[in-house]
Amino acid sequence: MSTGQREIQIPPPIDGFELVHRSWDKNQGKVMAKILPGEFYVTRQDEVLSTILGSCVAACIRDRVLGIGGINHFMLPVSKEEQASLCRYGEATRYGNFAMEQLINEIIKNGGKKNNLEIKVFGGSRILSCMTDIGNANCQFVKKFLDCEGYGVTSMDLGGNQPRRIHYYPSTGKVRVKKLAALKESQIVEQEESYLRNLKVKPVEGEVELF
Repeated sequence: MSTGQREIQIPPPIDGFELVHRSWDKNQGKVMAKILPGEFYVTRQDEVLSTILGSCVAACIRDRVLGIGGINHFMLPVSKEEQASLCRYGEATRYGNFAMEQLINEIIKNGGKKNNLEIKVFGGSRILSCMTDIGNANCQFVKKFLDCEGYGVTSMDLGGNQPRRIHYYPSTGKVRVKKLAALKESQIVEQEESYLRNLKVKPVEGEVELF
């Protein structure tokens, strides 16, 4: 990629993440990976991981010793009845389980240690116009999951009524959070409603065990 002065060679991602959109961000002087709903990404490099959250939740997780880390972006397709029984980990919560376990397993697979994990969670705003507060259900789920698995949380910014833009730097653990205005909200709502419709028609992922 040309910066006008020199050619920037973007190093390849970890195997399996070739489809995640990555480009050179000249403002930050780093590669930026943009994570869409339903995606996750892990890196060993000094990259910026970016995502925009409305009702969805993102977990930013890294090995604080090695700097290997990543981010996910997920939503539970819950009904009002399912939201009331989140603690039982029913069918709907398996989407969240899968998103969390995929991310943690990939970090461990690439050398991270479970005892070194630093975890920060964001999102879960109430922006979708449906009877079920999906944002709140996502917040409840991620807190319950981390508690049940015995993980501590270093930082948390959940709930509210505004979307968030997240920039995560796994090499240092830094997270930048920006609350977005209503102009951007309509685009995020459209994206999340499409994502939610897809969740409700596709089969639930199989069980994944943490190793």
